[in-house]
Amino acid sequence: MALSSSKENILKKIRQALAQPVPVPFPQSEGSDNIFVASNQLLEIEFAENFSKLQGRFSFCTTENELIEQLTTLITTRKWNNIFCSEEEIKKLLPTITTQSTNLNNCDVSITSCEALIARTGSVVLSSFLPNGRTASVYAPIHICIAYTHQLVYDVKDALNVLKDKYQEQIPSLITLATGPSRTADIEKTLVVGVHGPKEVFCFIIDKT
Repeated sequence: MALSSSKENILKKIRQALAQPVPVPFPQSEGSDNIFVASNQLLEIEFAENFSKLQGRFSFCTTENELIEQLTTLITTRKWNNIFCSEEEIKKLLPTITTQSTNLNNCDVSITSCEALIARTGSVVLSSFLPNGRTASVYAPIHICIAYTHQLVYDVKDALNVLKDKYQEQIPSLITLATGPSRTADIEKTLVVGVHGPKEVFCFIIDKT
């Protein structure tokens, strides 16, 4: 079937463009360097500042025992009875805390680990390779993330490199950057927190290199 004149003209222009490619106008701009230059302060300090600006609740623990003490105090104060956690490493670390609920839908709070923490944006990096993937950090009304100082990186690119090094050719099918509590300003430009996810997000970082 013969092509219409308009289609033939479009294909002709495409062939001409491929035959005579236009050079990149600013070749010096091509590169792999980070756009943002890391500050001189410690990553944990920068993460804490940016995470807190986004209404996240940050806590630094010098040891795992301090984490247990702080979490126990928080849970007692908030009177959380249904705590969901499906990660075996966290269950071993917090045996009396994380065995209270097996139902994510009706829990008061969920506790998860993470893949990395991004200092520049105050983001928590999650993936489908973590137990329950993204669901435990979304469907619970409150999310608690437990991380270690060695998981801190400066920028998104650094976090992606961590995942590449960790999983090699088996990159997770889902990689999520959770940045503070869920929020939206779609209705009359009024900021509402906790619409599509947790109303509160806690991050406990343990000093362990």
